[in-house]
Amino acid sequence: MGHEHIVYEVRDRVATVTLNRPDKLNAWTATMGREVREAMEDAGRDEAVRVVVLTGAGRGFCAGADMSLLSDLAGGDPPPAGAAAGTAGPGTSDVPADFRGPYACFPTMPKPVVAAINGPAAGLGLVVALYCDVRMAGADAVFTTAFARRGLVAEHGISWLLPRVVGLPHALDLLLAARTVDAAEALRMGLVSRVWPAGELLSGVTTYARELADRVSPRSMAVIKRQVWDAQLQTLAEATAVADTEMRRSFGSEDFREGVAHFVEKRAPRFTGR
Repeated sequence: MGHEHIVYEVRDRVATVTLNRPDKLNAWTATMGREVREAMEDAGRDEAVRVVVLTGAGRGFCAGADMSLLSDLAGGDPPPAGAAAGTAGPGTSDVPADFRGPYACFPTMPKPVVAAINGPAAGLGLVVALYCDVRMAGADAVFTTAFARRGLVAEHGISWLLPRVVGLPHALDLLLAARTVDAAEALRMGLVSRVWPAGELLSGVTTYARELADRVSPRSMAVIKRQVWDAQLQTLAEATAVADTEMRRSFGSEDFREGVAHFVEKRAPRFTGR
């Protein structure tokens, strides 16, 4: 099925989702939100996919919500719930309420989502990046919360996400001042984990994603990802109890046996995810 506002490709067990409105710096629309969510669902189900990369076409990652939507709102009634993103969609009844929002399809899918931030990530675009598991940026990327300079507030859960990524002082600075941060400062505060030279971002992130796909147990990645996101809502005792249970389960898995065997035999792993 074709897509209107994204491009979806799978190669070498890595799915790449590209926001594809380059003339608008990939400003987010309801159509884009729906297509991204569908792509994440497809990647989550596809046994040929082990890692997902999210990036933007052209010179931007995502410049926020489409300005035509914001202009309409400034002169009229509030939108229906989920208008900028699409609704949370079906199949969420077994997901904790905290992760039923329209962008929580990234934390709740069982495979790592790596954001390759190739240009401006502003407003909603920054929120989308924060819901990814890992963020890497090109040297020319820039970041801004933007909301306060539009007369808006800390939207879409960013008041919860951003302090967990960069700490409370940095989060308050970025939200209140809504100033622009370059890639070097984003790296220093932990907003991104790595910065690549201009022109090398996508190849670098793809190499990283393929290393995960080739060398790491898909089962381990899925369990660890769920542990870390769920732990944001747990006590240490609760997180430890989950870890103890999951450790016992891992001892019975094919990937545990393969993880020991390939290390002892000094060869590349052949993980199955089981």
